[in-house]
Amino acid sequence: MNELNLAAAPAAGDLIKEATDASFMKDVIEASKEVPVIVDFWAPWCGPCKQLGPVLEQAVKDARGAVKMVKVNVDQNQMVAGQLRVQSIPAVFAFSGGQPVDGFMGALPASEIKAFVKKLVEMSGGAGDGLDEALDQADELLESGAAADAAEIFAAVLGEEPANARALGGMARAELAAGNVERAKQMLAMAPPEIADDPAIAAARSAVELAELTKDTGETAELEARLEADPNDHQARFDLALALLAAKDRDAAVEALLELFRRDREWNEGAAKTQLFKMFESFGPRDPLTLKGRRRLSSMIFS
Repeated sequence: MNELNLAAAPAAGDLIKEATDASFMKDVIEASKEVPVIVDFWAPWCGPCKQLGPVLEQAVKDARGAVKMVKVNVDQNQMVAGQLRVQSIPAVFAFSGGQPVDGFMGALPASEIKAFVKKLVEMSGGAGDGLDEALDQADELLESGAAADAAEIFAAVLGEEPANARALGGMARAELAAGNVERAKQMLAMAPPEIADDPAIAAARSAVELAELTKDTGETAELEARLEADPNDHQARFDLALALLAAKDRDAAVEALLELFRRDREWNEGAAKTQLFKMFESFGPRDPLTLKGRRRLSSMIFS
């Protein structure tokens, strides 16, 4: 899969720096318009922060300039942390194009950190190695509804390269498109450990989870009637989003979750944002709906 930039790596000081509330706009917002920036909110007394920091820094160094990293001490800089609603640390946010596009809380294993950085690089359009045209063709076929034809190409690639994450993830998505949820799960379970956290596998896994979550959704008309009677019935709005997704009305599903987030971003432990991120991951980082949805979500977070 995609290899990161093979040119000589920039000096660590150019890739990793400390930032303050005063410098956040320059060091993160403006800088992320040139190259993605990962922000690590930490504190000297935080044990998990001490575990995460070095692993995250190494992953950034390994990316050889495809991403940068900014560390923010929350004890000394509370304004930005408050704006982003950082409630526990370590908290990590990824910025690209001046907007937050991804993130996570807590210390993660090195493999997941590597996958997080890799996904950010791919999302920003960097560090490509000219992926096989057959996989591009298979993706196009799958998107057009020709799941069986796409599956043949994905299977052929796997025959040549069994650990090709994009082909394995594509094969799972093709099975899912054909209605074979269990077969898709089996395909993903076959992923070798070295690619288990690859973005292509993660996207297919999210698609499977969404398929399982939406298989028993209620009727949209019934849910819409509940919302008309009570616009603050958050569970009905959440269920409506899943029902719309099951009906393949992705735009309306995203719209429903964005409206839920606007009304109560903390409802059910932030379920609207969590579900939106899962949808965006399953749609793919370059999908127009993902790009549009992330921008709108970001504007709400900072409003």
